[in-house]
Amino acid sequence: MSEKAAPHYIDTHVHIWSGDRQKYPLGAGFKSDGINPVSYSPEQALAHARPSGVDRIVLVQINFYSFDNRYMLEALEKFPANFKGVAVVNGNGPSPDQEMHRLAGMGVRGVRLHPEEVTPSVLEGEGFVKMFRYAGETGMVICFLMNPDSLAAVERQCRKFPDTVLVIDHIARIGMSGGVRESDVLSLCSLAKYPQVRVKISGFYALGAAAPPHLDLAPLIKRVYEAFGAQRLIWGSDCPYALARETYEDAISPIRDRFDFLSGEDRDWILRGTAERLFFE
Repeated sequence: MSEKAAPHYIDTHVHIWSGDRQKYPLGAGFKSDGINPVSYSPEQALAHARPSGVDRIVLVQINFYSFDNRYMLEALEKFPANFKGVAVVNGNGPSPDQEMHRLAGMGVRGVRLHPEEVTPSVLEGEGFVKMFRYAGETGMVICFLMNPDSLAAVERQCRKFPDTVLVIDHIARIGMSGGVRESDVLSLCSLAKYPQVRVKISGFYALGAAAPPHLDLAPLIKRVYEAFGAQRLIWGSDCPYALARETYEDAISPIRDRFDFLSGEDRDWILRGTAERLFFE
């Protein structure tokens, strides 16, 4: 793809981290020998993305830094036109809303919750209530890394916080075990009745057959597209993890070139328009 023809797509799911364990220490329970690659810089992220027409990226805070978002924040400061961020905030702390306010002034547009947090008992905690309220009042996004069995917990949040935009990462990891269960698809698609819900069409390398060209995922993604519409879907590569199994082109080409149920306008919404509204406006 020539530089002249670059369509300015947005990748909404990239992790970065440093190889400097002294300056950026790992959180409790994480060891360097379990981290591969050793590092993945913002410069590397842009170098992989640009040949495929992607020039803006949403950086998602990696879990092994716990609540230390510094490396990501430094990238946002260095490349303000190219990056926005999704941070990790301590929802069990006394004032997660105040931390979200601080981060919002530094290019952060959302916060991410991990599977152990996406349960009714955790989400009903005082700190998490503050988090969801603040997001609804300010336009920040709450992103869920979760499994299909937590979709019911997300629906509870949909009812309680109708003004808070909620993003389901990696199609709720439906198909991560290899097969796509009809009950999981129905549970995800049922969330389409809540207008604040968005779905991230990402992580193809880990779903279904887990191999390019990922056409086996077309029926699943078509169901989600028919339920939510293109203007509520966003795409992400999940680099650098995807690059251990495939190329960047393998990650983007199913949406950009292959799934024939998508129109050109649909592709533009999924690859640019929806993400632009959520993270860059």
